[in-house]
Amino acid sequence: MVTAEPVVVGRQTSTGNQTDQHDGYAPGSGGYQRIMAAMFAAGVATFVLLYATQALLPELHTTFGVSPTQTTLSMSLTTAGLAVGLLVAGPVSEAVGRTPLIVGSIWLATLIACLCPLAWSWPVLLGLRLVEGVALAGLPAVATAYLREELHPKALAGATGLYIGGNALGGMASRLVTAPVADLAGWRWAMAVAALLALTCAVAVTLSLPRSRNFVPGPRARTSRREMTRVALTDPALRSLYLMGACSVGTLVAVFNALGFRLTGGPHHLSLATISLLYLVYPLGTLSSSWSGSLADRYGRRAVLPAGCTLAVGGVLLTLLSPLVAIVAGLACLTAGFFVMHGLASSWVAVRAHLAGASSSQAAAFYLCSYYVGSSVFGSLGATAWSAGGWGGVCLLSLALLACSALATARLRRIPNLATQ
Repeated sequence: MVTAEPVVVGRQTSTGNQTDQHDGYAPGSGGYQRIMAAMFAAGVATFVLLYATQALLPELHTTFGVSPTQTTLSMSLTTAGLAVGLLVAGPVSEAVGRTPLIVGSIWLATLIACLCPLAWSWPVLLGLRLVEGVALAGLPAVATAYLREELHPKALAGATGLYIGGNALGGMASRLVTAPVADLAGWRWAMAVAALLALTCAVAVTLSLPRSRNFVPGPRARTSRREMTRVALTDPALRSLYLMGACSVGTLVAVFNALGFRLTGGPHHLSLATISLLYLVYPLGTLSSSWSGSLADRYGRRAVLPAGCTLAVGGVLLTLLSPLVAIVAGLACLTAGFFVMHGLASSWVAVRAHLAGASSSQAAAFYLCSYYVGSSVFGSLGATAWSAGGWGGVCLLSLALLACSALATARLRRIPNLATQ
């Protein structure tokens, strides 16, 4: 394969001042391919570790004698820990750099994941999952900032889409592997296999990820940090993106959390292993995030986002039907629509923050904090909605969350661009 030389582009510091010219890896270059391989593996590891227990919720319900809502704590506490850790990891990366934090985070989270199968009680398992989420925070907190700094600007949306696609594949792999293993050998072996998958990804990230070449440490002055934080929290476009992240992922997690309880009962009576096959819809997330990123590079994010939201709404409505084929089709549309929204919002946050004068990593941390708070809170509400109102209650919650995402999308269309967004 013929590789292209990195394209030289102008970079800016997080305060918006022009710096010296730096090389940005262009598609086709060796550095670009290494970054894509590493970030794809990092995306897989993130969702493998976060959602290792989602397919196991009915098994945990039976084994530990806890309610459906309590079982979701095995996920909600992990995402809550991640959300808190993100607020620290973003600023830390401005001092220590992106690459060390990414590599250190994935290894620490993987080591803690290896301890989870040894948990001897429900509280111990929840404690380990909480700490695992905090440890994992350094990886997603700086991923989009790293991509913005190291890649040619024209490749950013597509590259971020591929990273988010790794999330989708990790989510699918986690559920596809853990559920059949749990049916055969129990939840402990299932979580051990998830940890092994994450370990493989950690090795790939360590060997592939190039060191940062264009990272510029953020200003250490307290007034500068305060001003960047103010911009990250008050810019109207960033706030709309934060809201979209929280509500869109809340929809996805609420639906999938309640799915196992719905399908293990009547009229379907499916096993965990069979239900795990429904997660084969997740490659559609990989495709939709990459495809929408390419479309956004051509037509702009504002033009593509509404399609993702509409697709997700249609997916939720389809799951109201009883035939299993309709449920699968609905899950496919919901998954594809969600990853369109999440992939575009993730890359948009880094670009908007950079142009507005905020720290890209800090804004990404705020976005992901909102995202994982939404996953934690609305994911648990999904199980509560199931207990209170059945699948109709789950869909009502999901449609309300998607309505909020649609409002955020409409607001983004009215907010003026900054420079070359």
